[in-house]
Amino acid sequence: MNDSAPKAWHHVHSAEVLRLLEVEVGNGLTSEEIKRRQAKFGPNVVRPRRGTPAWLKFVQQFNQPLVYILLLAVGVTAFLREWVDSSVILGVVIFNAIVGFLQEAKAEKAIEALARMVATETTVRRDGHKLRVHSGQLVPGDVVLLQSGDRVPADLRLFHVRNLRADESALTGESLPAVETLGSPPSSARTKPARSPRTR
Repeated sequence: MNDSAPKAWHHVHSAEVLRLLEVEVGNGLTSEEIKRRQAKFGPNVVRPRRGTPAWLKFVQQFNQPLVYILLLAVGVTAFLREWVDSSVILGVVIFNAIVGFLQEAKAEKAIEALARMVATETTVRRDGHKLRVHSGQLVPGDVVLLQSGDRVPADLRLFHVRNLRADESALTGESLPAVETLGSPPSSARTKPARSPRTR
């Protein structure tokens, strides 16, 4: 693969894209080249952002108006030397914070497990054959074959299109599917990028 890759791929002519990526649409990449590019570029996954530390999540449980009122009540009752009342109220506040912290941690783990379960598979052409692979195994230069209902597994260049509509509502907020064509500004000879999530 040519290392002098352009910054704006969508402005590059389709024939030039194939030349830079060193791939033939009819055959796709070879198995050896796939391994080399996977080692160079890594998996096709979105890197998760660094999460909030656990101690900060626990502290954030106290950042609520009702908790402020209860802590004020703790201070007032302690000032009046009502130690039993202040202890009970403080215990309720701490208990509430612990329960909220545990529920939030449980919800985050459930979301992570769900994300792992929803593994996107896509059809590619490699070594001249059609294969189903996990989207995380895609590399730059892979020839991806989309069908109706498929999720777009990565940012793609469209080379052959027939009645393609893409649901881009997650990206743009548009309620209607966008009609995808090969012609894109500034030249109709240039191909257009397709972005996630789903085709129709």
